[in-house]
Amino acid sequence: MPFPDFDPILIQIGPFAIRWYALAYVAGILIGWRYVVTLVRNPHLAPARGPAATPAQIDDLILWVTLGIILGGRLGYILFYTPATLWTDPLQVFQVWQGGMSFHGGALGVAIAVAAFARSNGIDLLRLGDLVAACVPIGLFFGRIANFINGELWGRPTDLPWGVIFPGAGPYPRHPSQLYEALLEGIVLFIILRIATHRAHWLERRGAVAGLFLIGYAIFRTLVEQVREPDAYLPDFPLGLTMGMMLSLPMLLGGAFLIWRGLREPVPAVAATPEPQPAEPPVSAEDPFRIRPAPGSDGPA
Repeated sequence: MPFPDFDPILIQIGPFAIRWYALAYVAGILIGWRYVVTLVRNPHLAPARGPAATPAQIDDLILWVTLGIILGGRLGYILFYTPATLWTDPLQVFQVWQGGMSFHGGALGVAIAVAAFARSNGIDLLRLGDLVAACVPIGLFFGRIANFINGELWGRPTDLPWGVIFPGAGPYPRHPSQLYEALLEGIVLFIILRIATHRAHWLERRGAVAGLFLIGYAIFRTLVEQVREPDAYLPDFPLGLTMGMMLSLPMLLGGAFLIWRGLREPVPAVAATPEPQPAEPPVSAEDPFRIRPAPGSDGPA
């Protein structure tokens, strides 16, 4: 099928342009922020440990995370995929609207931002990381949709009926790998993490939700790399590996360690709240059943 006639620019007024790519990031960050607020406000998700942060602290965290996404994502893309840009066209590093954002770089930037915020606010780093990891698939979903609208990061040639002929990718239909990633890294991974937080109560297991996210992303990214077209400017790696696969391996190992650690660590017992005992009503002076002393005596013998 031909590529839909998408205009990457939603609105343009003179030199000022609002691009779908930027809106995808804004939507992912804002919706993810509100989702994390609902997590910390739900007392049933971590009844033993309590919320990892207050809603006000999550409001402050959003700026740190945004900077981590933008700076880490862009610098990661340059360092991992086009390092020559640093000396051939260094100004291109700041042209984020042109695309070219690395998830692995963004993840590293967010990790640094969350660690710095946790340290400065006296918050448990692993528990804060669990909250942030639970909302990341929301941003991934919007980001992959933006990749599709931009007609970038397409897949390998295919004869499947849903193959798409992307502009600039030759005359052959290709896998819409961006949509595969939106489905797996966005929707499916969000559901998995939702079950972990709301059914398995893994927000009580410090670092386990973050570890589950790392493993889930690494697996799904590796699967999609089988049909995703490797970047032409990268060398051929041995064993059919791609840059995305190799960058996902540390995530897989780190995620496995976090889950092992989280499940091994004991969860504090939920403090039992004593049931209130009904107070005995005071005996009224007019109570007909009150024992009264007999006339002429000092009281009952």
